[in-house]
Amino acid sequence: MRWNTHVWSAMLSLSTLARADPTWPSQIDELEEIMYQVQGYRSRQFGGTVIPCSSEASGPGRHNAAEWLRAAFHDMATTTIAGGPRQGGLDGSLQYELTSSDNIGPAFNTTLKFMADYYTSRSGVADLIALGVYYAVRSCGGPVVPIAAGRVDATQGGPIGVPLPQNSAFTFGQQFSRMGFDTTEMIQVVACGHTIGGVHATEFPQIVPVGSTEDGEGAMDSTVDVFDNKIVTEYISGNTTNPMVVGPSIQATRNSDFKVFNSDGNATMAALVDPEEFRSVCATVLRKMIEVVPDGVVLTDPIQPYAVKPVDMQLTLNAGASTLQLSGFIRVRTTDFGDDSAESVLLTYKDRDGGDDCGNTGCTYTADLLGATQGFDDTFVWFPIDVEIPASSGISSFTLTVNMASGASEAYDNNGNSYPMQDAIFMQKPQSCLLEGNLNVVAAVRNDLDSPSVNLQLSYKTPVGDPNRPVPTLNNATVEMTKGDCVGHYTFYTASYEHLGDLDYATKIDVVTGTGESASRDSFKAASGLGATCVTYNPPPANLCSSVDDPDPPEGTSSPTVTMTPTITSPGTVTSTTPAETPFHRETLGNYTLVGCNTEATVAGARALSGASYVYDGMTLESCMTNCTGFYYWGTEYGRECYCGNKVHVSSTNVTLGECNIVCSGDETEYCGAGDRLELYVTTGAIPTPTGTLAIKPTVTPYLRVGCYEELPTRALTGGVFPSDSMTLELCASNCDGFTYFATEYGRECYCGQFIDSRSNVTDDADCNMVCAGDETEYCGGSDRLEMYRLINPPTSTTMIPAPTVTPTHKPTVSSYAFQGCWTEGSGVRALDAKSTAGNVSAESCADFCQDYHYFGTEFGDECHCGDTLAASSNMTELADCNTPCSGDPSEYCGAGNRLNLYYSNTTAGPSQPLTVGNYSWYGCQTEGTGIRALSGKSLVQDDMSLEVCATFCEGFTYFGTEYGAECYCGDEFGEGSETAPSSQCSMACNGNAAQLCGAGNRLSVYELTPATPPEEEE
Repeated sequence: MRWNTHVWSAMLSLSTLARADPTWPSQIDELEEIMYQVQGYRSRQFGGTVIPCSSEASGPGRHNAAEWLRAAFHDMATTTIAGGPRQGGLDGSLQYELTSSDNIGPAFNTTLKFMADYYTSRSGVADLIALGVYYAVRSCGGPVVPIAAGRVDATQGGPIGVPLPQNSAFTFGQQFSRMGFDTTEMIQVVACGHTIGGVHATEFPQIVPVGSTEDGEGAMDSTVDVFDNKIVTEYISGNTTNPMVVGPSIQATRNSDFKVFNSDGNATMAALVDPEEFRSVCATVLRKMIEVVPDGVVLTDPIQPYAVKPVDMQLTLNAGASTLQLSGFIRVRTTDFGDDSAESVLLTYKDRDGGDDCGNTGCTYTADLLGATQGFDDTFVWFPIDVEIPASSGISSFTLTVNMASGASEAYDNNGNSYPMQDAIFMQKPQSCLLEGNLNVVAAVRNDLDSPSVNLQLSYKTPVGDPNRPVPTLNNATVEMTKGDCVGHYTFYTASYEHLGDLDYATKIDVVTGTGESASRDSFKAASGLGATCVTYNPPPANLCSSVDDPDPPEGTSSPTVTMTPTITSPGTVTSTTPAETPFHRETLGNYTLVGCNTEATVAGARALSGASYVYDGMTLESCMTNCTGFYYWGTEYGRECYCGNKVHVSSTNVTLGECNIVCSGDETEYCGAGDRLELYVTTGAIPTPTGTLAIKPTVTPYLRVGCYEELPTRALTGGVFPSDSMTLELCASNCDGFTYFATEYGRECYCGQFIDSRSNVTDDADCNMVCAGDETEYCGGSDRLEMYRLINPPTSTTMIPAPTVTPTHKPTVSSYAFQGCWTEGSGVRALDAKSTAGNVSAESCADFCQDYHYFGTEFGDECHCGDTLAASSNMTELADCNTPCSGDPSEYCGAGNRLNLYYSNTTAGPSQPLTVGNYSWYGCQTEGTGIRALSGKSLVQDDMSLEVCATFCEGFTYFGTEYGAECYCGDEFGEGSETAPSSQCSMACNGNAAQLCGAGNRLSVYELTPATPPEEEE
């Protein structure tokens, strides 16, 4: 069914609200984006555990959508007006009440734990809980519950007072009256709150006896994951199985739903039999529930989506200081566009004084379509902004014009205010950085300002350290910034803040100059967007320091070159501008010189550099060089990976420098290798000759070498595993103390055991040819080869032999994920490229890290990769290829070198690209052709489009492709100009199946017919 099945009724609900475009910027901007950017490009992923409604991310029988809805009621229910003004209500106090007898079970802890990631100074806990009601109800097909903002979070728990099943009908009436609900509203809110989910045996065994249901949940009605009125109709008709109406709860006097529903002789329930009446009533009563707030708290009007919204607008002072770069996005709401579509956005800006002094490129910039986003009831498209502005004249505001495919256009001026953009102070993002809790911020302040003080203001989170307090503490700090160098019309100010801790990435940054109403600020900047290394700024000569009121600076003085290639389409209109500096390969850095572009090791399980590794966003050549201090070689790979070593693996070869073509994630002016390609550097100093000679070591006390042995897919030694980037024979012997055998493999792996598997055979000593990562004078096995040692005097008593550990296995399921087999890395790209981590990895830790994605894969024992789509060049291979135990759990396999243990889940947030659809296999994301269709065999457009529908329609063709959510195309070859696109650009959910991706604008999700396997010929 369509993801927005109930759009029509939802729109009817919305029609009661006045739709006035908000004025930007607004304090509700953060909540507005969380609320409406649900799926697709730049989605906020807040619905991660409640989309789809059937999601049981917290465990079997635990419907997260129902838990979110109940969490709001439990937070609100302790409100009171006894003896004075109303206190409590929906105020986030639930975070302090998780150990209360009112709130038994894990549901509220897991709900708050998920929402805690979205907790900021502009999105409080109480507002997020309210927003959770909107998500839970809409995800399950219910009505729109309007969401206002402005709740004030409590600082402590409230009194006990949540209604309990054993209460009498009279007590229920009194409790709901205290909350502000009369008898009719009490019945309505209970019916609306119980239409999804169920009761759990572990918390309420007197209602749902343990073992009486398959998953421990007693469903409230027959449609446990649909927001409908079955809770009512089944009750009225007498065939309900609601455990809080019938069953053991009656004898236990815990049939609370019956007590409530019957409190007015079933009159209210009878009125809710009409499904539309039920939806309308639920929208009203649930809104009332989440708007119960303490007296004195004033809520905003319901949050509405902007028609046109600037997002992440940021100024940066370009190299040379003569120009500013304005970057960001314009989000356009397309819900009501019908058959028309937005093609471009024209930005027209005013200079600092409100005039048109915009330099040679003029005051306008045209942005082209980039991506699409879906909400529950809205759609949006995005247009990237990247415009160069003279620093001398600056910017004060801009207006926007949306140009449609039909030729029509509409201007937007922010409700007559224009969109403000101050250039008095801004965070200089490239020169700011965050690494391991230490934050360094540079702010550019205009020279003509009388700035007695410039301050860095931080909002950062610290864990409470109590498992029953999942919401971190939100802290504020102000640091006076230190005045630094003058750079053209601006002066740089700097400040640092240390020890932000594990949640450093969640820090929000303001830089402020002045005080009171005259203050200027660049606010709510995300620390997660900073690199790990502060990039060195290339300033102009000191004599070019000036105020904006000064005449033009003198000419003839050299300054850093900034490469610009604007395209002028009409007087003063720029359609594209390249970044401030063109990326290039650095010939020398510090005490290192560029070797060139090298391949990764081609031997399975080996790395070109095996000494140490680092993976993080914000990678730069400089930070990798620092990380690899003390090593002779270092190299960057795939834009965000860093490897160190004292020797380059023999199978790594030098290739054309142009193959290292991915820019560094932390500095777009540098190249950081590519997929399976290293930007390789070597020390300029002498590499000393090892003090010892590389040779086989006959003994490692108290062990004796017994030969080079073959490795097995199930491991020759199964007692223990200890990988280390500093591996030596002595280290392995020490780790295996107490075992009869130890062996080293791949240069960095150590295995222990009491017995050698009989299927492992002695092989040629020359096969064990890899040197130890921690000692170049020793051999540590090879590719699938073990340097095997045995105790010289093994124990004779079996009581002295520790029990061997379990043999590693490929786990068939991990949480909601299912094992898909062993897959190769992509060709020149990552198989899964959304995010990754490395370290003490297990299948479980990787599943948790990737919980917002449909795929996760473990690789090389200690790497974890996530994604919603799999690179088309990744292929399934032999299961035995994935033979490296997980560093975090040796009982599990975690892929191997360039091999992933791949897992898939269709219950995580958002749509995905399945690997197979019928007789077709995932081919990749493809652009449309140039002036022709990419696939021109035949086509179909329909509102309930899904991959299965398209596959059936295209039966007999080599390829089928879905586009823009509702279109299907078939063909045997691609039209001219159709090219491979990154999988992430096919980002729109299928109209007929929200769990699948169906291309995007000008992008097709393409599947290829799987060749039939020919029958074996009889001899």
